[in-house]
Amino acid sequence: MDSPFGLLAELTYRCPLACAYCSNPLNMADYTDELTTAEWQRVLVEAADLGVLQCHLSGGEPLLRRDVVEIVAAANGLGLYTNLVTSALGLSRPKAEQLRAAGLDHVQVSIQADEQAVSDRIAGTPSFRRKIEAMALVKELGWPLTVNVVLHRQNIDRIADVLGLAEEVGADRVELANTQYYGWAWRNRDALLPSRAQLEAAEVVVRAARERLRDRMDVIYVIPDYYSRYPKPCMGGWAARQLTVTPNGDVLPCPAAQSLPLPRANVRDAALAWIWADSPVMTAFRGTDWMPDPCRSCDRRELDFGGCRCQAFQLTGDAARTDPVCHLSPDHDLVVDAVRAANGERPIDLVLVPRPHR
Repeated sequence: MDSPFGLLAELTYRCPLACAYCSNPLNMADYTDELTTAEWQRVLVEAADLGVLQCHLSGGEPLLRRDVVEIVAAANGLGLYTNLVTSALGLSRPKAEQLRAAGLDHVQVSIQADEQAVSDRIAGTPSFRRKIEAMALVKELGWPLTVNVVLHRQNIDRIADVLGLAEEVGADRVELANTQYYGWAWRNRDALLPSRAQLEAAEVVVRAARERLRDRMDVIYVIPDYYSRYPKPCMGGWAARQLTVTPNGDVLPCPAAQSLPLPRANVRDAALAWIWADSPVMTAFRGTDWMPDPCRSCDRRELDFGGCRCQAFQLTGDAARTDPVCHLSPDHDLVVDAVRAANGERPIDLVLVPRPHR
């Protein structure tokens, strides 16, 4: 594609939760100089001009931005489909009604588990009851509701009950996404990576739920990369379909790319159109010319694009290497060893984020 269709607008990395699987950057101090309302409005105009159709408002917790209603109204005025990705803490009735009036199209609420004590422990703060109340409010106001659950060793055994909760709150869509190992999730990988037996049991439950709920609720299930034979395609190709704008205005091809040693491109310094088309951060791994073997000679090179550049860097220190998830990668033993550890005896205590993001 010549232009992106999706914009992930990370309005702030501040968050009231302290989830041990958080994939946001560890160096939070680098993102405290957040874009102003006017700067976000300009970014949205440039994104629409570039061809963007969908705007996902995320974080951190986007509701901590006092101007979130203004940002939604600006996106709506440009004809963008808007999706609020939220913990739902802070989604009071007055705020929800303002967002509805501003034209917000969709709400995605994250939950950590189906039961209060477990959910609150994983979130690092009491939050479960407020999430349930907020989801009821979302449905009352007529929004489509997606329930998002990050799965890991600590909650995947509860997947049937999680699906039951999603059905109970009237979700139109549920995303069961196994943890991606970046940020705090990387630090906690040994406590988060599920066993093969857990995954096999979960897949049986998901298949049955898809069949039972096929006319009422979409059930999306994403297995952990580490258990795949081939890697996932990197956002449909590096800088091919979507872009991310971070709270301080850095533009990235995916939310995890902050960790890569690439030149920064920022909306305060350059137009979004130039950043998308020509900036080094966007062109570094676009297409297939950059690929080493075995990717270069693989007939899957335009299906999975060599896998995840951030994961390759996380595991090997070299973003240009074949994603070690791939069974053809010369570094595949790194993943094999992690999977072996997940299926053996070892401590499983979580190391929570030391403090809630303020």
